Amino acid sequence: MDLICLCHIRWNFVYQRPQHLLNRFAVNNRVFVIEEPVFESESDYYEISKPDDNANLWVVVLHIAKNTTAEKRNHTLKALLDSFMYSNNIHKYILWYYSPMALAYTDHLYPSLTVYDCMDELSAFKSPPPQIKEMEASLLSRSDLVFTGGHSLYKAKRHLHHNIHSFPSSIDKSHFNVARNFKEDPADQAAIPHPRFGFYGVIDERFDISLIDQLSQLRPDWQFIFLGPVTKINPASLPKRENIHYLKSKKYKELPSYLAGWDVAILPFALNESTKFISPTKTPEYLAGGKPVISTSITDVVTPYGKEGLVHIADTPEEFIEAATTILNSEDTEAWSKKVDLFLKDISWNKTWHKMSQLIDEALERKAMMNNKTTINNNKSKVYV
Repeated sequence: MDLICLCHIRWNFVYQRPQHLLNRFAVNNRVFVIEEPVFESESDYYEISKPDDNANLWVVVLHIAKNTTAEKRNHTLKALLDSFMYSNNIHKYILWYYSPMALAYTDHLYPSLTVYDCMDELSAFKSPPPQIKEMEASLLSRSDLVFTGGHSLYKAKRHLHHNIHSFPSSIDKSHFNVARNFKEDPADQAAIPHPRFGFYGVIDERFDISLIDQLSQLRPDWQFIFLGPVTKINPASLPKRENIHYLKSKKYKELPSYLAGWDVAILPFALNESTKFISPTKTPEYLAGGKPVISTSITDVVTPYGKEGLVHIADTPEEFIEAATTILNSEDTEAWSKKVDLFLKDISWNKTWHKMSQLIDEALERKAMMNNKTTINNNKSKVYV
C-alpha cells in the first residue's frame, strides 16, 4: 500500500518527526510527500524528486500559476494531484496528514485509511491560516486514526476523536550516541572557547530571545552556540554579542559532531501559546549524546525529563545560571549517565513506528470489516421485482 503525506514542512528544511517516521514506512512501501503548494510559477505543473537515498520515497511539489485566482486554486490543485496519482499508478493508499489545510485539495480522494499525525498545535504558531481550526475539525471528522506529537497535545485533543494515541518525540540513539566519543570539533566551532552552551533547531517565535540576551550579558565568559534556520522572525531581532555564535543550519548527520563539543545543551524556549504543546525531539537526542540539559519549563520536558532528574528546568537568567554552575562544577556524572541510559533504553523511532504500524493495521482491518458489513446490508435491503 502506498502512503501520501500532506506536509506543511519542506522535506529538506530540518530532519525531524516526519522524516523519521516516513523513511521507516518507505522501507517496504512507496511514500509520496506532498509539500505545500507554490503559487509563484508561470504555469501549472507538479515536480517530483528524490531527496535522499531512500528508493521508495519521493517529494512532490504542486506549482500553480501566479495569476490563478484564489477561487480556482483548489480546483487546479485537485486536478494536478489527480494527474500525479494517475501517472504514478496510485490506487490503494493511506492519506497521512500533517497539514489540515491540505484537506482543501484532497477532500475528493478515497483513501484506504486517513491518518492525522498532529505533530504540533499549528493554530498557536505565528500567523496561522485563519481557517486552520475549522480545517482541523473537518480533518478529525474524516480521520480513522490520530496520533499526537506529545502527551500535553494528546490531553488537549483526546476528546475530539475516538481513536487517538500519544506518540511523544523519540530518538535514533545510535546516531547521537557517537557524540559521547567524538573528538574532532567542526571547523566553524573549533575556535569557540569553553564553556559552551548549544542549541540546534528552528529559531522562530518559540525562541526566548530575551533570556539569551540577558544570559550573554550576565556571563560574557560563557559561549552560546546556535545551529539552525531563522524563520518567521526578523533575524535582526536576535541578540548580537561576541559570545553568541549563529552557525547556520547543519545536516542531520552533522549534529552529533557539534553536540560533542558542547558543555551543556539548552532548550531556551519562550513560554507562550506556540510552545504550550511542543514535545522537542532534541531533548532525548541531547541526552543520548551524553550532554546535560537545561530547559525552560515546557510541559512535555518537565514531565517526564525534569521530574525524573534528567534535565534541569530554568525559566529566568538567575535560575539558568544556577543550574549551569551546578552542571559545570559537577565532577561525578556517572550516576546521572546511568539514569539517562536506563530511561532511554526503551525509546526509539523504530519502536514508535512499530506501535504506529500495529494501530494502522488494526484500523485497516476494522475499516475493511465495516465496509464488508455495509455491502452485505445494502445487498440484503435490495428489493427484486
